[in-house]
Amino acid sequence: MSLTLGIVGLPNVGKSTLFNALTHNDVLAANYPFATIDPNIGVVPLPDPRLAQLASVFGSQ
Repeated sequence: MSLTLGIVGLPNVGKSTLFNALTHNDVLAANYPFATIDPNIGVVPLPDPRLAQLASVFGSQ
């Protein structure tokens, strides 16, 4: 299962700073509007303890 989401908001409100904090990345976060024009992509693992239980029930490796 995968989840895709976006961080959207007005210019100069900290979207890149939030992205850096969530992904442990280092994208440009500047103090002027429209500093980030191109989309940044980050992958963040979200561990789910239910997956281990499902794997043991169904014998998945």
